[in-house]
Amino acid sequence: MNWTNLFKISLKALSNNKMRAFLTMLGIIIGVAAVITMIALGQGAKKNIQNEISGMGSNIIMIHPGGERRGGVRLDPSEMQTLKEADYEVLRKESLFLAGLSPNVTVSGQLICGNNNYPSSVSGVSTDYISIRQLEISSGEMFTETDVRQSAKVCVIGATIVDNLFPDGTNPVGKIIRLNQVPLKVIGVLEAKGYNSMGMDQDDIVLAPYTTVMKRFRAINYLEGIFASAIAEEMTDLATADIESILRRQHKLKDGDDNDFMIRTQQELSQILNNTTNLLTTLLACIAGISLLVGGIGIMNIMYVSVTERTKEIGLRMSVGARGIDILTQFLIEAILISITGGIIGILTGCGASAIVRLVGNWPVAIQPWSVVISFLVCTVTGVFFGWYPAKKAAALDPIDALRYE
Repeated sequence: MNWTNLFKISLKALSNNKMRAFLTMLGIIIGVAAVITMIALGQGAKKNIQNEISGMGSNIIMIHPGGERRGGVRLDPSEMQTLKEADYEVLRKESLFLAGLSPNVTVSGQLICGNNNYPSSVSGVSTDYISIRQLEISSGEMFTETDVRQSAKVCVIGATIVDNLFPDGTNPVGKIIRLNQVPLKVIGVLEAKGYNSMGMDQDDIVLAPYTTVMKRFRAINYLEGIFASAIAEEMTDLATADIESILRRQHKLKDGDDNDFMIRTQQELSQILNNTTNLLTTLLACIAGISLLVGGIGIMNIMYVSVTERTKEIGLRMSVGARGIDILTQFLIEAILISITGGIIGILTGCGASAIVRLVGNWPVAIQPWSVVISFLVCTVTGVFFGWYPAKKAAALDPIDALRYE
């Protein structure tokens, strides 16, 4: 068996039918390109989510009132009032693993400044909140512990609030805005952060002392949540266990009693989002992979046609000494050449399509080397798998019958 001659014969056979060979490759090209692009989009979204969560602080811990919700059952309002200011104070004094701690109480309404208004909400927090959420003050200052103790009517606002209430470019620091007829003096402006991957505007934010929101807006004596940050990311689990222990003791819960609060961490949120993104990426890759299957069927179909068209040629080659293995190898080489060439073009097309999506659509894209390697291997195996049966049929032809074939 002369591999060089077989390769030349196969290459010549394909070059004699260039358009047919290209159309056969098209299924492989589209399949490989689609798989690479879909995986790149999915992995890009995953990486973007991870970066945003990391930017928010991967050691954030969120404490919510009420126990674990099962079966979508709505909790009684009293069960959502289990977190008190005393819980915050005890955690602040006793927890050994927390770098920051902030209550959270929210009130929604229409923000008004002069003739401008904007629907938003005010979050009541403590001075630790901006360090927990990794926020920065661009102008002015953050309110102080004294403001918190005195329930001062002051606030810090985000860029979206500035754009809507002060569209003429006026410096908002020192100005008065109103929410539900309660005046708040703007003492600081936060640095812009833009939208996150879930489409939420991170600059649509107003921060005020939590005591101000509790007393002057809501007239309540409970907290809607508590934000915390562990000293370090590796201490998040220790901090979570410490918080649970302190709150169970504070709420006088006995052994066997369910918690009347929930503790969530950014790591859990990241895991949930990553699992969802991985599922969607796998689904998209499987759908794109169908194109590879269709491309493989196209190769088998064309190879069948090729065997039928070249029956007399096969008989002639056998009559001058070519063995069945030589015929089998020749047609397999043709099928593999089609799939490999299609795979290479598909890889280039997929990488190009991913780059276009990133530049034109401004979507996060991360091309994975393993997706390129797997796509190439799959298209090669596809060529062998779908080219083998027609090649075997060609090798099994009787030379006399093949010579007589018209």
